[in-house]
Amino acid sequence: MVSIVNEWRPSNRWMMLAYDAAASEVHLWTAWYALRRNEASGEMVAKTPDAEFLRLVSGTRQINKAFERAGIAIDDNLAWIVMLPDSDLGDGFGEFSIPLESYNESTEEAIRLIEHLGGSLVPSRPIPTASGLVRIGSSCLEGAKIMEIEDLFMSHLALSDLR
Repeated sequence: MVSIVNEWRPSNRWMMLAYDAAASEVHLWTAWYALRRNEASGEMVAKTPDAEFLRLVSGTRQINKAFERAGIAIDDNLAWIVMLPDSDLGDGFGEFSIPLESYNESTEEAIRLIEHLGGSLVPSRPIPTASGLVRIGSSCLEGAKIMEIEDLFMSHLALSDLR
């Protein structure tokens, strides 16, 4: 599967992410923002944007561990295809807004990649789960509500440059 993705993806800004590793669109855009910030400052730990994004989502500085945690595993039945736009961040806090065209401009490429993988498009959005937290190397509080689980995903992401 990885070789098919690498062969057919338009660039290394396209990647596959373990289904449980994504908590929400806010989580993914926050990881993307950290990626773009690291790219702009020359402070990426990984050599490529796709690996840096996995590292951030996984909450680690270790690239191998990032692939183990948030990359595709043999038993996975679902995955996210992620395209990492190279949009500008702006100069100050709050000057960035998510470019809506980034969703629509890449649809054809995404569908082509899905077809090469023999998959099908599932119209759903990421949801934070306790099993997803465990997958990325964190833990979940017993009986945590969805918003609390998402907060734990975000905290784990924030620790990616400390571990």
